[in-house]
Amino acid sequence: MISIIIPVYNVEKYIKRCVDSLLNQTYKNIEIILINDGSTDNTIRIIKENYRKNKNIILIKHLYHILQ
Repeated sequence: MISIIIPVYNVEKYIKRCVDSLLNQTYKNIEIILINDGSTDNTIRIIKENYRKNKNIILIKHLYHILQ
C-alpha cells in the first residue's frame, strides 16, 4: 500500500480535483491522508460530503488547531 499525504488549507477550489485525480489512478492500493491545517473555507465540508464513505481516505485535523 502507498500512503499519499496531502496538507490542506483553504483549497476548496482544488481539493475535489486533487483527490479525484488520485482515486482515478491505475494503481488502486493507496490511502490518501488529508491533513487539515485550520482551513476556514469549505475545504473540510467538501471532503466530508464527497469522500465520507471512502475507506481509503483519512482526514486528520492538525493538533494545534484542535487545541485552540
